[in-house]
Amino acid sequence: MTSAADEAPLWQPCPDRIATAAVTRFQKWAAERHGAPAEGGYAALHRWSVDELDTFWQAVAEWFDVRFSTPYETVLGDRTMPGAQWFPGATLNYAEHALRTAEDPLRADAPALLHVDETHTQAATSWSELRRRVGSLAAELRALGVTPGDRVSGYLPNIPEAVVAFLATAAVGAVWTSCAPDFGARSVLDRFQQVEPVVLFTVDGYRYGGKEHHRADTVAELRRELPTLRAVVHIPLLGTDAPEGALDWSALTAADTEPVFEQVPFAHPLWVLYSSGTTGLPKAIVQSQGGILLEHFKQIGLHCDLGPEDRFFWYTSTGWMMWNFLVSGLLTGTALVLYDGSPGYPDVSAQWRVAEQTGATLFGTSAAYVMACRKAGVHPGRDFDLSRVQCVATTGSPLPPDGFRWLHDEVADDLWIASVSGGTDVCSCFAGAVPTLPVHIGELQAPALGTDLQSWDQAGNPLTGEVGELVVTKPMPSMPIHFWNDPDGSRYHDSYFDMYPGVWRHGDWITITDRGSVVIHGRSDSTLNRQGVRMGSADIYEAVERLPQIRESLVIGLEEPDGGYWMPLFVHLAEGAALDDELRDSIKRTIRENLSPRHVPDEVIEVPGIPHTLTGKRIEVPVKRLLQGTALAKAVNPGSIDNLELLHFYEELARKRR
Repeated sequence: MTSAADEAPLWQPCPDRIATAAVTRFQKWAAERHGAPAEGGYAALHRWSVDELDTFWQAVAEWFDVRFSTPYETVLGDRTMPGAQWFPGATLNYAEHALRTAEDPLRADAPALLHVDETHTQAATSWSELRRRVGSLAAELRALGVTPGDRVSGYLPNIPEAVVAFLATAAVGAVWTSCAPDFGARSVLDRFQQVEPVVLFTVDGYRYGGKEHHRADTVAELRRELPTLRAVVHIPLLGTDAPEGALDWSALTAADTEPVFEQVPFAHPLWVLYSSGTTGLPKAIVQSQGGILLEHFKQIGLHCDLGPEDRFFWYTSTGWMMWNFLVSGLLTGTALVLYDGSPGYPDVSAQWRVAEQTGATLFGTSAAYVMACRKAGVHPGRDFDLSRVQCVATTGSPLPPDGFRWLHDEVADDLWIASVSGGTDVCSCFAGAVPTLPVHIGELQAPALGTDLQSWDQAGNPLTGEVGELVVTKPMPSMPIHFWNDPDGSRYHDSYFDMYPGVWRHGDWITITDRGSVVIHGRSDSTLNRQGVRMGSADIYEAVERLPQIRESLVIGLEEPDGGYWMPLFVHLAEGAALDDELRDSIKRTIRENLSPRHVPDEVIEVPGIPHTLTGKRIEVPVKRLLQGTALAKAVNPGSIDNLELLHFYEELARKRR
């Protein structure tokens, strides 16, 4: 691992930017009020934030003026993981904080939401209008008998109505859960049937890739298969009439009703998120009103450095935790950019076009989108006015070094590039954006405040400059309060705490460098292990997918019954490319030169496509199980895969190898 002295940063914040960053002002304030270190910059602040965990989170609550309607007894009652008790005794409401900007007469008419669809027309919703709609809908939910703790579900795209429905749900103390309308009925039912919702918000269809996709039949199936539903609310995105027995959205949101915010305990459930669930039912992850409120204030206000003058755009859908994270931009008075459509329609530049026309200041996307733009020869900085974009943030998978270079060269040379990594499990980032630190190619800037992120070996010893397991040794407020339908907590415990008792193991391989930055190498549960040396699949993808002939790749390491090890590389070729001996040699040479001979696959095999979860992650473990001879029905949850047909290739390959 490169040492801090060996390489110049790709980007360095100027002194003015450091001085005006919220995290700098927070550190100065916390030094005066709470004994935080006044000197030593971010590294010293981070050390204090994990050494003095209680004091740090108390400071975050004060800095962001969290409204506790009843006071807390202590910051951290029980710090045991799992089961840490945050702010016992306190009551509050997430939605009250998300709509607080509407109380400011100078901001009430400013846009809170900017909605853009594939026609690239823009519609704004003001803070006062957002608050009014939430107030109206919350009153209607109460009239329908929705009470604190009831589940309310959304089968919705990334549209303003989804934000209103979520905030109204949170206002009444009910529990929100959502799926995107490109999920099929089985995928949705695998999620919603677990939590038994009493209300379903749904659209009649959605637009994607220039086409209309009708969902009336799917909605009818959801209504049949969710017997706990008391009401269905119809949002006519495609202009159809409400089906029989469904309520009309416009009627529920028409009143001028002051919102009433149910004051709930800090640990009261806010929403249910779902893991990828490639095998078995998706894990139904429950996070709390107070835990998410504090974690997102910290992440969005200090790490993303967002405030009232900003516009926050992240390409996402309601089926991914990044939608929940995006909505929390409202907490800092930031306007949200909601894009509903394909990331590549009418061409691969679509997301840059949205950033230009909405004046986005933080532009969030996937590493895969950045690399697709690079391959397509897109020139965003030349072709679009991106002068308001201060930061491009990426997640979903590690941003390869070439992605850092491309953003620097093709968007702006004074661009803050924030590769971030976290998870649905905490609905936040373990490491990533810090506005006051330099950016080094291929690295996440630093662990997040209040996150005691470490890299451990198998025996639980901390590592620096070596690959180890990503662990978090102290609780975070947004860690799950529990999984749904996991009464004894065994599934929750086994998901994160089986390897190191009392310590969160996330399932990623990471390196913490000697400068304190972080490198993500991919999932540890699908780790390649040749001759006792562990290797991350992400490193191989980064090298191989530089080649213009390779659209995408998947590498699997298989322990053979005879003690051998088979490591095939599956490649999905670009249009017009052919996997001949010349390309095979080029692939292997690229891997050998960029990584090591140990990383070179045993075989390179062309495939019709690479399977992903519904949130776009390559599915390595289920493919490995198929290649080991596991039946498809047992290797994967069919409702969690974007294209189930692609798995038949690997199933057939396993049969041929037996």
